[in-house]
Amino acid sequence: MELDMGGHFLPKDLLDHFRVVSINELEDPDRDDNMIEIHLEEKNELPKGYMRTSYESKGFAKPSRIQDFPIRGKAVYLVIKRRRWRHKETMKEIGSDYSFIAEGSRLTQELSDFLKETGRYPGRYDQ
Repeated sequence: MELDMGGHFLPKDLLDHFRVVSINELEDPDRDDNMIEIHLEEKNELPKGYMRTSYESKGFAKPSRIQDFPIRGKAVYLVIKRRRWRHKETMKEIGSDYSFIAEGSRLTQELSDFLKETGRYPGRYDQ
């Protein structure tokens, strides 16, 4: 039996839409430690509500790099490649909308929520 550990470390439901392509441990230029970079590609599945016969995959958009929770004290970055879908007749492009990226940031939604919550401690600055 093969164990899938990604679901325990990655944002909820991410692996339903993406597949892990590679995991790299790199030198972190901001710290005296290494960081982990997880590369993901969107699966070749048309977003819900669209007919497969009307759209075609046109490769990938420019990758997005977002920060997630650290693992074992190492910074973790997700490099996400989303598919580009184009209507065969109108040439209009569509893409999927995923809620795991916090709006207006380069953080996962879970990490953004966590950081917001830790900043709401009322007595934090009263000392």
